[in-house]
Amino acid sequence: MKDLKYLSAYIVPLFCIVGITNGGLWLFLTPFVIFIIVPLIELWMPSLKSNLTEEEKQSKSINKFFDILLWLNVPIIFGILFYGLYSYSTQIYETYETIGLIFSLGIVAGSNGINVAHELGHRQETWERFLGKILLLPSLYMHFYIEHNYNHHLNAATPEDPASARYNENLYAFWLRSVTTQYTSSWKIQGQRNKEAGRSFLSLKNDMFWYTIIQISYLLLIGFILSWPTMFVAIGIAFVGFSLLEIINYLEHYGLRRAKKKSGRYEVVREIHSWNSNHAIGRIFLYELTRHSDHHFRANKKYQVLDYHTESPQLPYGYPTMMIIATIPPLWFSIVNKHVPKEMVALSKI
Repeated sequence: MKDLKYLSAYIVPLFCIVGITNGGLWLFLTPFVIFIIVPLIELWMPSLKSNLTEEEKQSKSINKFFDILLWLNVPIIFGILFYGLYSYSTQIYETYETIGLIFSLGIVAGSNGINVAHELGHRQETWERFLGKILLLPSLYMHFYIEHNYNHHLNAATPEDPASARYNENLYAFWLRSVTTQYTSSWKIQGQRNKEAGRSFLSLKNDMFWYTIIQISYLLLIGFILSWPTMFVAIGIAFVGFSLLEIINYLEHYGLRRAKKKSGRYEVVREIHSWNSNHAIGRIFLYELTRHSDHHFRANKKYQVLDYHTESPQLPYGYPTMMIIATIPPLWFSIVNKHVPKEMVALSKI
């Protein structure tokens, strides 16, 4: 029965449906719950640090229930997205309602879209990775698959990784650097892969080219079928979706650095190079993304069997709360900087 807790991740799209159906201020229900109610609840909920036994891990690793929970997000995401965009194109929305719609659908695109895409993007099955790429489409962030798998996991917690926030770097400077550099880095990685495989730019295996075509087609399809103003709402939804990802990126490696060896190579990624959070609601809503240290330590582990490591730096609050704090740089620095290991602060200054 404990495994049913992950059904709670569907609460986010459920709130979004309620908001779209009722309109008006109800359209702010999703952001209100996720960024006000959840952080308040997390302040008194316990931090769950226990790990599964080896037998439990083996059992849960092969249990398809956990996989199905991820797969179901594909019809859920696109069903809600169509419902919201169709509603906008056929009804009169006040400006504040449009803002509420964009934020609500953007949160769904980030939490049940990009977050699940991240998990599926590490799977061995090609069709599961395909589902992951499809879930990145509403946020117009399909290049994340290439950058994350071929650069971030290799260079996390080093200056070479766009998605690793530097010590004393505020969220807004990080957002601009990460968004732009991850995109250009994805093209460089793809170009190198094309060169090594002897592929042309128009090759069917030039993923970045086809991601661009698919994303442009997605927006044009919305414009032609629904309306051009609706297309701009879709762009706004994407902006919110990938911005939520970047805030989480900011949390996950802020100020942490791997030491460079005499050979010029960086030390191997360990549990100490990612921030961890054991706060219950964030863990459940984000499919254990908050146990990020173990994910980087063993990227092929499924979310339901990730471990807590005592040596990993621990965020003082859960992800939803820390995301709010990150938007206020002085508050973030005052809370988080004292938790950054001193040796890594020293490495950041080199």
